[in-house]
Amino acid sequence: MPYVNDVGTVFEATIMDAGAVVNIAAATTLQLWFRRPDGRVLKKTAVLSTNGTDGKMRYTTVANDLTQAGNWNWQPYVVLGTTTVHGNIQAFMVNGNLA
Repeated sequence: MPYVNDVGTVFEATIMDAGAVVNIAAATTLQLWFRRPDGRVLKKTAVLSTNGTDGKMRYTTVANDLTQAGNWNWQPYVVLGTTTVHGNIQAFMVNGNLA
């Protein structure tokens, strides 16, 4: 579980369709969307984890990403030609710090 202001936390998604991995090597947009506890959505540019044929993409947090403690959600978003793909929404907790 990440903590407020953690840098370097990796979120990785595998894009699937009807139980099959989607080849995202030719994607023009790779994003992970994060919904903070206050409801604001942050759209972060992701990168391929490998060559994209395995459907894997990831985002690594930087300063000012995880700024609020509480329940967060994240969702992958991919554009392949004229097709847009929204992945499953996943929940995670960002813990507060003592100081």
